This record gives sequence, C-alpha cells and structure tokens, in this order.
Amino acid sequence: MDIRVYYEDTDCGGIVYYANYLRYFERSRTEYLESKGIFVKECLAKSFSFVVAHQDIDYKAPGRYGDILNIETRVSKISNASFIFEYAVKNKNTDQLIATGSTVMVCVDKDIQPIGIPREVREKLSSQT
Repeated sequence: MDIRVYYEDTDCGGIVYYANYLRYFERSRTEYLESKGIFVKECLAKSFSFVVAHQDIDYKAPGRYGDILNIETRVSKISNASFIFEYAVKNKNTDQLIATGSTVMVCVDKDIQPIGIPREVREKLSSQT
C-alpha cells in the first residue's frame, strides 16, 4: 500500500513523526485483512476481534514531507490465538528502506479474553492469494 506523506505527518523538520508509522501500519493491516476477505465489522458481529499485543519498529532512514511511502505487509507466523504482521516501509521513488516493523495480534472474544483464531480466518490468513 502507498501512503503520501503530508505536512500533518511531519515534525518541525519536515520528517515523518516517528509515531505516525504506527498509524501507517494500522492502515496497512486493515488493507491486508480486507484483501484476504477478513472484515473487522464481520468479526465483531461474530463476537471476536484482534488486538495489538506487541509492536516493534526499527527506523532506518527518514521519511520526508512529500514522499510516497510503500508499505509491504505480510503475515509471518500464525499460532493458535495470535499472528504476526511484518512490514517494510520504502520510499517508492528511491526504493530506500525507511523502516521495518512487526505487530503481534491476538484474537480475543467480546470480553477481551484470548481465544483461538476461528478456522475460516486462519485459512484466509494462511492463503497465498
């Protein structure tokens, strides 16, 4: 997914404010899940959802005002109740690596208690399409 860096995304030096990468990762996760046919509203209607349990980011180079950042997103590991997203953020014009990261997502019930990932969701997450 591509993200244009707007003025509002930057600090006073015109560099992407570090915490905004969390927002970019969130958008990328949502797009990834929807591309697999997994929609948050449908999950909530079935009384489960996903929460962030852990987040890592490594900053490699600055993203700047006006850049187009490309976020490559993939699921790298699936366990009974959790899965891990991995990200690579690159400057689309130069292919320079800007940041890498990972997010551990946990499947929870309506009371925010961990549960096993439903079979149909696990199958969609595992698919290569």
